[in-house]
Amino acid sequence: MRLRVTQATLSRDIAELRLVKTAEGYKPFKPHDDGAQPPLPALARAVREYVLDVRPADNLLVLKTPPGGAQPLAAAVDGEKLAEVAGTIAGDDTVLVITPSRVARTAVQQRLEVLLR
Repeated sequence: MRLRVTQATLSRDIAELRLVKTAEGYKPFKPHDDGAQPPLPALARAVREYVLDVRPADNLLVLKTPPGGAQPLAAAVDGEKLAEVAGTIAGDDTVLVITPSRVARTAVQQRLEVLLR
């Protein structure tokens, strides 16, 4: 049986199922008790993995990613449920983050830039 789904739906389902990408494919996340560092939150991980450039434009943020990186990044931003974010729109290599004001955009931009360090 084949099901047709959008990338956004698939990304949300993967996050809900708490799956992680491995060299062998997607597998359930299992925390380690070996003293290793806990995994990064989804937004921090997505920002470090996908964000190539952050471009402010009035009350908008344009996030550039490698090809195919926009959908998982937008899903991570949406998953954070940030009060300053009205919503996101994702293409293949670009995410548009919409905020209600320049002040809100600046707050989101600063948060993302901190995560990039």
